[in-house]
Amino acid sequence: MEIFKIVGLGITATILSVIIKQYKPEYGIHISIATGVIIFLLIVGKLASILKVMEQLTNKMEIDLIYVKSIFKIIGIAYISEFGAQVCRDSGEESIALKIEFAGKILIMVLALPILLSVLNLIVKLIP
Repeated sequence: MEIFKIVGLGITATILSVIIKQYKPEYGIHISIATGVIIFLLIVGKLASILKVMEQLTNKMEIDLIYVKSIFKIIGIAYISEFGAQVCRDSGEESIALKIEFAGKILIMVLALPILLSVLNLIVKLIP
């Protein structure tokens, strides 16, 4: 199973990072970032298959593809901003991590506005 590879990689990287930090503390963050990138690359194929299935479902249900793409962009922003914030926290930069999370939330709100407006328009049309 794929999860065993990912967890094994994570545990191995953690042990390696702890050992290396004793001698070269600045290399610990490099190990953390590299591990995150490798894990992301292991998962990209799975994300592509999810996107294909979601596209097929939206075509069957006749949902506008723009809304589904917006939702996936929102999910992507959430994951990427969380990853960036965690890397900053690992480096001891809590204030930068908070700013990354804040920026991610603002970008999510911007992307969610068209969906929210569409829902509000639908509600207005339903009210007599």
